[in-house]
Amino acid sequence: MGPLLIGIYVFVLAMFIGFEIITKIPPTLHTPLMSGANAVSGVTVVGALVAAQTSDTEISSLLGFVAIITATVNVVGGFLVTDRMLAMFSKKKKK
Repeated sequence: MGPLLIGIYVFVLAMFIGFEIITKIPPTLHTPLMSGANAVSGVTVVGALVAAQTSDTEISSLLGFVAIITATVNVVGGFLVTDRMLAMFSKKKKK
């Protein structure tokens, strides 16, 4: 078994496990879990920065840059969604 086949195997298993976990989460837990996912995405940004910096080839630098951009969009979007959801829960209804 080569490293590519092992990587594909781990990726497919992670997809199935992630799908099963996400579909079993009740709606009341989405906001706290979104905040946790934002923290994980922040770690992804740091990893992408390291990958882009230490790469030897131009394509690796480009892929690292794309990873930085997409992870940053994920973090910012996640915080905006979390903030909006928390604002919905904290608003008091005015009559």
